[in-house]
Amino acid sequence: MSERISLALSARAAAVAVRVADLLDSLCSEEAGAEPAAFLRDWAATAVRRARPGPGGPPPSVTPLDRLVRRYGLGVLETELVLFAGLPEEHEGLARTFRTMSPTGAPHPSVGLAALLADRGGVRAPATDRAALRRLLHEGPAVRSGVLALTGEGPFHERSLTLADQLWEALHGCPARPAALEEADPGPPVPGLDGWLALPESARAVAALRSREPRVLLVGARDETVGLSRCTALADAAGLGLFAARARPDDPRALGLLGVHAAVRGAVPLLVVPAPAPGAAAPATPAADRIPGPLLVCALPGAVRPGPQRPVLTVPVGPVGVADRRRAWRAALPEAPDQAPELAARHPLDPALTAQVALDVRSRAALAPAGGPGDGGAVPDVSGAIRARAGALLPPGVDLVGPQARWPRLVLAPEADGQLRDAVARLRHQALVLDDWRLREAARAARGVRLLLTGPPGTGKSLAAEVLATEAGRDLLVVDGSELVSKYIGETEKNLAACFEAAERTQAVFLLDEADALFGTRTEISEANDRFANMETAYLLQRLDRFDGLAVLTTNLRQNIDAAFIRRMDFVVEFPLPEEAGRHRMWDLHLPRAVRHPDVDPSALAQCYPVPGGWIRNAAIGAAFRAADEAGPVRQRHLVDAMRREYGKAGRPFPGEPPAAGGPRADGRAAQALAAAQAPGSAAPATAPPAAAPFAIDRRTRKETP
Repeated sequence: MSERISLALSARAAAVAVRVADLLDSLCSEEAGAEPAAFLRDWAATAVRRARPGPGGPPPSVTPLDRLVRRYGLGVLETELVLFAGLPEEHEGLARTFRTMSPTGAPHPSVGLAALLADRGGVRAPATDRAALRRLLHEGPAVRSGVLALTGEGPFHERSLTLADQLWEALHGCPARPAALEEADPGPPVPGLDGWLALPESARAVAALRSREPRVLLVGARDETVGLSRCTALADAAGLGLFAARARPDDPRALGLLGVHAAVRGAVPLLVVPAPAPGAAAPATPAADRIPGPLLVCALPGAVRPGPQRPVLTVPVGPVGVADRRRAWRAALPEAPDQAPELAARHPLDPALTAQVALDVRSRAALAPAGGPGDGGAVPDVSGAIRARAGALLPPGVDLVGPQARWPRLVLAPEADGQLRDAVARLRHQALVLDDWRLREAARAARGVRLLLTGPPGTGKSLAAEVLATEAGRDLLVVDGSELVSKYIGETEKNLAACFEAAERTQAVFLLDEADALFGTRTEISEANDRFANMETAYLLQRLDRFDGLAVLTTNLRQNIDAAFIRRMDFVVEFPLPEEAGRHRMWDLHLPRAVRHPDVDPSALAQCYPVPGGWIRNAAIGAAFRAADEAGPVRQRHLVDAMRREYGKAGRPFPGEPPAAGGPRADGRAAQALAAAQAPGSAAPATAPPAAAPFAIDRRTRKETP
């Protein structure tokens, strides 16, 4: 069909070439005009002969030129001028011919030559006086839209008539694209957007595309992939194609080219707006008037300001229901249709991102060795594919890790253990409860699960977050709250927004460590810094409410957390210092029996040293390295020495050595009382060396203060 389109265009241009040859015969001497006129007629005859119906079939009923004429409302004369301006692109001999006739030596027909043709008229174009032609070449739709352009300097009639960049190639049916339009690929329609298309806003957008009335349809999305998929879905529902390009909305030349090339293809123009530079104002869209009919705009929220020239219809990108998410996973991984509900619950991605992840999953499965992971119809590692694709998008200071710790690694009281298990169950079943059982509407229940883990350092809060991620089947996005705080106004919110966006894209468990640095208690406003600190807190409250995943906040000082955050938490889990039975279990967990000497007595260690699990872990590791250096198993003395160092690091007096296995306690009740008194978090006696004063971040000055 592309060849028939090309031949049909050449045949229409041939009629104009014959008129130029007739003009040369009438105005030039036989010596001057005979050769150019003969060449024009020979080329035209060949073009017409090749365009006759043959084995390739009849010419198309609607050509790209017909679409261009219809979209811009071009008259007969303007259509003839488009063909006239395109003749030099047809053959190198035609370009040389027009160069010899141009007053400036340009390889394009001049306005003066066009005026001579207009005076004579023709089969398609009636005779036109020069005043009318002048108005047409200044005010006509072809010139206003950029289809035709006058180039060169000098008098009006010595200027050249040219076409928009790559327009003639596009009229031939070639996929030509102007250099000024950066390509943007919206991709094919993705399954899973039926419910979104049925929303009133989406239905209005589809009707607007079909109406061909001049409107701006603004699709704002933080993720460009999601925004482009929505534009594709709208155009597909309207039965139209898309011609997408990345350009600034205030560039009239770029928007003119976008509209022209979309018209030639019979498509809807889609403008993808680049992200504005930091601190730059969002550009407006005054150049949209150069595009007839609807214009789709895909941009970041706030990246473009619609102008007053035409109506604006804003199309939201969400929400996507659980049924559509299941449909998207079922279509993306047809080899595992039964696992679509579980995948939709564990990875509630947008359908556009689901299609991308499925592409990676199938690629990984194809590379897996026979009998290995991914073979035999099993679903490959979806979490790994999400992590790999999102790795390059993580902001600095944020780690995305694959968790491995499971429930047996946690030593908790029954109440704390039950709350953590309830949190995982709530995340796993929120699609069932909120969507299928409709509690989201009936009880106004919000998506997502929010936990606050409080307790002294080393009691297992970070380990608990890793266990939660493992049991939920998701990655863990680790964010250090103290690293996000900036002394520059607005930077803290910007850093946090990037972290939340990364967590939403990867559907990872969001771990915000040292949350009190960010979620501190709001204060009365006594200076400008107080106002901005409270603004940060308010922003975090709103952002946490909108997060629909599992968010875990940890703090060593619960009293420093703003009460508004406490109210928004679904679970507040206390991590106190472990009891003696818990410490005994931790010694067993961190020190395998295979590497112990028989003199190691975990019961005595647990009884003598009332310390958090972090101390026990450090002591076990240090003792193991000491034993390896001595080429023997871990002995009791190695563990005692390692524990002595832990007490020294904390600036607390060492309780002494535990009794030998099976022997009496060395210090009896006095040693036990001393050990309990010197436990982390207890008040040190007057004879104890002063402990290092903890430091906190002052939210007004951004400095560390005791």
